[in-house]
Amino acid sequence: MEYRQITEDYAVSGQIAAEDVGAIKAAGFRSVICNRPDEEQPGQPSHDAIRAAVEAAGLAFRYIPVVSGQMTVENVEDQAEALDELEVPVLAFCRSGARCTNLYALVQERKRG
Repeated sequence: MEYRQITEDYAVSGQIAAEDVGAIKAAGFRSVICNRPDEEQPGQPSHDAIRAAVEAAGLAFRYIPVVSGQMTVENVEDQAEALDELEVPVLAFCRSGARCTNLYALVQERKRG
């Protein structure tokens, strides 16, 4: 399971599977955010399947689907709220990690401005 550390408390990755949750927990993550809409690609696990595995491992989960290329103000607000509420460190995932990275940057910009 590969991930990219953005800050001490926030990392991003591509699509995860239920089988990855043990490694996610072992890496020290306390919360997981899914920024990938269900059925974006055939065969991708649903957020409900990931949620079940994450919560069974004792971690927190949040589903904030962001359509590729169509990020909204509501997406940014929802992500900011999740980051304020969830226990850190947080792993956010989408198809490649890019949406999660961009979303985090917009949350930080919002906080500054």
